[in-house]
Amino acid sequence: MIIINNFKSLNSQLSTVKSLQKTIGFIPTMGALHSGHASLIKRSKEISDLTICSIFVNPLQFNNREDYIKYPITIEKDISLLKELECDILFLPSEEEVYPDESSKNKHYELGYLENILEGKFRPGHFQGVCLVVERLLTIVHPDLLFLGQKDFQQCLVIEKLIQIMGTDIKVFRCPTLREESGLAKSSRNLRLSESALKIAAELYKTLLFISQKSKDHSFSKLQKDSIEHLERKGFKIEYIALANAGNLQLEDDFKSGEEQVILIAAYLNEIRLIDNLIIS
Repeated sequence: MIIINNFKSLNSQLSTVKSLQKTIGFIPTMGALHSGHASLIKRSKEISDLTICSIFVNPLQFNNREDYIKYPITIEKDISLLKELECDILFLPSEEEVYPDESSKNKHYELGYLENILEGKFRPGHFQGVCLVVERLLTIVHPDLLFLGQKDFQQCLVIEKLIQIMGTDIKVFRCPTLREESGLAKSSRNLRLSESALKIAAELYKTLLFISQKSKDHSFSKLQKDSIEHLERKGFKIEYIALANAGNLQLEDDFKSGEEQVILIAAYLNEIRLIDNLIIS
């Protein structure tokens, strides 16, 4: 695996690959890699000629400064995992490389309602920051295939919207959420949970399953109310439990037979914010 720290070297490295019309698969990450990230690397290796992973903790997508400061950094373990997975290139840029001047931080993206609901509502400015860094990375890497994890469901739709705005033909692969044996979605933030908190955190997925299993017999509003009460008793602070169309993330009031929908949840446990989702039909 080659480790590259700047755009110029990366472009030089990729010029031959692009001239031979080989496909480039790209996995942008913020590090603290786990088996969920590994599944994206493996998927890229299966269908791409060259696989690139980037690690950059993007300060502009954190609306909470404390969350940015406490974000786990495990670069040595990350490099070891990527080598084991036979990732071809690790792109490891500095903040100055990604944002060379103030103008590179000031672009605004018209994301429509996606920016104002759920994650957008509770994390103002988050998706603008995501789009800034992803556009910068995509412009440099010029991948053919982009691999994203379904755990960040709304972010997947935002990045797909960004690709439309950019006018590129990058193909996006949404890969299934990987889970612990308890059902807890794999997440870099799980590293900040104590052993006891990890067990409690599994209640989020159990709640999604509960809503799904009861969706034929009860209204969403009732299941939403029961779920919030249950999770609050477990020690969670709920931001939202929502139901939406799985195709466009338009919020919906109740279950619809024959339509693919997604249940989404965001909650704090011991000051650590966790999200998850489950597609139902």
